[in-house]
Amino acid sequence: MHKPTIDDILSPKPEARPRIYAYSIADGAHEGLLKVGQTTRDVKRRVAEQLRTAAITNFRIELDEPAERDDGTIFTDHEVRAALIRKGIENTSLEWMRCTLADVHTVLTELRTGLRFSGTHHQTFPMRREQAEAVRQTHAYYHSRWEEDMHAVPRFLWNAKMRFGKTFTSYQLAKKMGAKRVLVVTFKPAVEDAWQSDLENHADFDGWQYLSVKTGGDPTQIDRNKPVVYFGSFQDLLGRDARGNIKAKNEWLHTENWDLVVFDEYHFGAWRETAKELFAGEEDEIAREEARLEDAKKLKDRIADLQEPLEPETEFLPITTKAYLYLSGTPFKALSTGEFIEEQIFNWTYTDEQRAKAAFAAAHPDQWNPYGSLPQMRLLTYQMPDELLAIASAGEFDEFDLNEFFAATGTGSKAQFKHKSDVQKWLDIIRGQYAPGAVDSLKTGTRPPFPYSDVRLLPYLQHSFWFLPNVAACHAMENLLTERQNTFWHEYKVISAAGASAGIGLEALPPVRRAIGSGFDSKSITLSCGKLTTGVTVKQWSSILMLRNLKSPETYFQAAFRVQSPWSIKNPNGDNPHEEEILKPVCFMFDFAPTRALRQLSEYGIGLSPNEANPENAVKELVSFLPVLAYDGANMYQVDAGGILDIAMAGTSATLLARKWESALLVNVDNETLRKIMDNPEAMAAVERIEGWRALGDNVIETIINKSEKVKDLKAKAKERDLTPKEKKELSAEEKEYKSARKLVQEKLIKFATRIPAFMYLTDFRENTLQDVITKLEPELFRTVTGLTVQDFHLLVRLKVFNTEQMNQAVFAFRRYEDASLNYTGIDSHEGLSSYGLYNTVVARE
Repeated sequence: MHKPTIDDILSPKPEARPRIYAYSIADGAHEGLLKVGQTTRDVKRRVAEQLRTAAITNFRIELDEPAERDDGTIFTDHEVRAALIRKGIENTSLEWMRCTLADVHTVLTELRTGLRFSGTHHQTFPMRREQAEAVRQTHAYYHSRWEEDMHAVPRFLWNAKMRFGKTFTSYQLAKKMGAKRVLVVTFKPAVEDAWQSDLENHADFDGWQYLSVKTGGDPTQIDRNKPVVYFGSFQDLLGRDARGNIKAKNEWLHTENWDLVVFDEYHFGAWRETAKELFAGEEDEIAREEARLEDAKKLKDRIADLQEPLEPETEFLPITTKAYLYLSGTPFKALSTGEFIEEQIFNWTYTDEQRAKAAFAAAHPDQWNPYGSLPQMRLLTYQMPDELLAIASAGEFDEFDLNEFFAATGTGSKAQFKHKSDVQKWLDIIRGQYAPGAVDSLKTGTRPPFPYSDVRLLPYLQHSFWFLPNVAACHAMENLLTERQNTFWHEYKVISAAGASAGIGLEALPPVRRAIGSGFDSKSITLSCGKLTTGVTVKQWSSILMLRNLKSPETYFQAAFRVQSPWSIKNPNGDNPHEEEILKPVCFMFDFAPTRALRQLSEYGIGLSPNEANPENAVKELVSFLPVLAYDGANMYQVDAGGILDIAMAGTSATLLARKWESALLVNVDNETLRKIMDNPEAMAAVERIEGWRALGDNVIETIINKSEKVKDLKAKAKERDLTPKEKKELSAEEKEYKSARKLVQEKLIKFATRIPAFMYLTDFRENTLQDVITKLEPELFRTVTGLTVQDFHLLVRLKVFNTEQMNQAVFAFRRYEDASLNYTGIDSHEGLSSYGLYNTVVARE
């Protein structure tokens, strides 16, 4: 693939604006008629082109107006003519209408003020190739399970990024199954619009019924001969009344026999006890998750909990169904922990999407590209000046601490930044107006492309999303941008979509749409700390500024994908339904903590390719479709996959590197794995030789398995009847005991894993896999350092007690960090080294 240059990455933004026109011809054949059409070009020139071949010159353009509604959406000439026909006006031929100019003006006014197609089933587009493949794979898997066991309730996961079309494709799966009853459940009620509009607007689902709390109506009175879709939130469906019973209005859901249950915006383990706080509300959900993950001990505890056997869906949502479908754009935990096996997963990632876009363009250059409107993302990172780093730095390498830098207190008009004068300097920096920086630019002879100063970037910042740490920071930023000295920012309408005043879920969206309008003449900045980062589409957003610390790549990219929504005009000239004018070919992410940003990117790339042995290959494929530019304080340069890994891994602290060997992901302590150990005398003897194991007591593994099974039985009884006080006490005690024991086992195994870096440091073999070094080259050294024999370790790896994929990544990080650190001082650790040996894989060295 051609590697884009910096000029390619910062290419100008195309301009186009759709218009509705009407013209008349002064002759007897066209008396009382108007031709109604549309174009994105000059209307006079467009009409002249149409009539030139017929040598008609006696035409008059009667109307030339924007084809935009007040909410920013665009209508077509087809909708104008259809609205005229509904008023009883004759469509004499093609685009000619027997009407007056006043008739057309009336229809335009109606369309602009909110008369929208709803329930018309006017769309007829087919599934794209990958959507059809998702339906085929899922349907085939369901039937394979039903052939094995007619009572089985199969589960399938779609790991599909935003814009895959999960709602439309889910309905196509339901249709292929012949489903009559479909239940859609989500944590994010804000996604309801898509579920309703996709069902009501497409011809394939004519006759289907859509129900939810929002639509109202009595669900028990539906036409039972027609398919029905019911949309509900976990918060509502799992909610209980004061007596602990299912809400009366939801009782019918639990008596219905559903054909398909869809979990939308699914996140691994989300309905377990450890994540029930998600029901509390939306505003601080991301912040709570990030805070929990920051503490290493809590992370271990959380992963230990998540390794509990997955409880049946009926445990938390007592319903009857034939099959489950899970939808998520960021299911990394589910993929890495094996909750779904390979044959239960369909993947469609950002890389898949952009690869399909490029491949279609190459194979069919003259055809409409179904992926053409999906913008390519570009990441620009900026190293902040030392004086700002001194204000808010964190970590061994002085990363810019965004949460501290943008720390604020108060709400509403009283909100203010803790480092207000420094935030003001930051506003000057992103405009290219920071005086010390201007001096540096003169010295280097280059002017870096800062977001709000570079003419190539400014059009993409006409409507942007600023992702801040909390509600106070959003309100403080809104106040600062409106202060007298910030005249540049007064051109932008600032919307603070944060806090209770912004509303819950979709309630925060209308003010944003009103501020943006069509998006052509307005300028806007949307401030948020969590709202509007999932389940909403604002196509005019073309850039996001990451102004908060986000440690998980799932959260980071889920927010980033908000600005990747397509913005295009279909059939711009009204004469070719397969023509599309792209208004947003690319979109931008701006980040001011470079090391953290590139770490997110590398983890995301590796997460997208869990089966790729060489992490650099995984990242290389991602950055081929997501170019990265980095400003180091003096120059802007393009970063390749190797550079990203160097910054993300070698640029990290020794503490973070060591934590890779303290990760609970390195070991498996679920019941199935523990049972394999218990059933194998040699494996039992091996684990008993691990330091500190005997202190856990005899039969610890058997105790964990038996007590977890007992807890499961008691919970099953609780579904059928109320437990006695004695049983409740027993349940609580048993559950606490086996979880505690499981955690102790996990800690002993992790303690063994932490010995491996010491072994790596002592051995001198670098090009061999760690497995070969352990088993063939230095087995005695391994036993001395770790306390286990080669045979012991090999057996435990074979039983999957240790996760070899995670070990490969940890070894790779160690090797790269070690070499980069020595190279910096001018030392070549191992002259002539051509490859790195990981745990059981060898990868080429650059």
